[in-house]
Amino acid sequence: MVSNAKPLLIVSGLSGAGKSQALRCLEDVGYFCVDNLLPALIAPFADLIRGQFTRVALVVDSRGGSFLHDLSGSLHALRERGIPYRILFLEASNPILVQRFSETRRRHPLMASTDAPLLESIAVERQILAEMRALADVLVDTTALTSTELKNQIVSSLVDPEAVDARLQISVISFGFRFGLPLDADLVFDVRFLPNPHYDPLLKPHTGMDAPVRDYVLGQEVTKAFLTQLEGFLRHLLPHYRAEGKTSLTIAVGCTGGRHRSVAIAHELVTRLETDQAGVIERHRDMFREPARYAEPSV
Repeated sequence: MVSNAKPLLIVSGLSGAGKSQALRCLEDVGYFCVDNLLPALIAPFADLIRGQFTRVALVVDSRGGSFLHDLSGSLHALRERGIPYRILFLEASNPILVQRFSETRRRHPLMASTDAPLLESIAVERQILAEMRALADVLVDTTALTSTELKNQIVSSLVDPEAVDARLQISVISFGFRFGLPLDADLVFDVRFLPNPHYDPLLKPHTGMDAPVRDYVLGQEVTKAFLTQLEGFLRHLLPHYRAEGKTSLTIAVGCTGGRHRSVAIAHELVTRLETDQAGVIERHRDMFREPARYAEPSV
């Protein structure tokens, strides 16, 4: 990390104010993130990763306890090394913090060591982090923010727009219903209504990636109509997924065995979507399962 590097981002704030959410957001846009780093280790950590990562974010908060007294010295060490940094501080109102701890049923970090009531722990934490708050370059009050609004504010305030790929990472997977649904699927489409090449002895040994099967499946009028409507449906949905802050989408296409129809449709869908999407991933989960079932009959 040198003087012309991207600033090291130090994230701090009150417990329950959204630091974990902020860290996930930063990871989504390409940051290497470290949670709960002791202030005394900031400068050695920056030396260790020098030149290894373009964007780095680390969380320093009240969990550091008495080690927070090292903060000023650590920030001075960064300046001496010529390492630029910015500080993001997150806070929220007391009623909201109490509500969030109640919803998650987690204890405030200071309650674990002092057995103080929640509101008293929040007040003590505000005092402990007063110096960090005063040094913050960006102060965000998350009291009235949704997760999506917090992410948008962090990206707009701290992240270089050129470094953010706003396009969805789309994965298209074919599968066979015989082997169960893909657990990571966001959208599932059943194409078992299409004519089945399995019953044609000449097509059965092939897969949906082979021209004979692909031409058979895609050449059906019902397939052409289905693909047109499916493509339109997905193009309508994708901008709304992006607007809600979704960074990845898995589309699953299934047929009986996952070898013929689903493979041909998934491959065609990738071809149509990758023209204006970032790196559409294509995967065929069950295409080569049960090879004996599709073997050509012996003469």
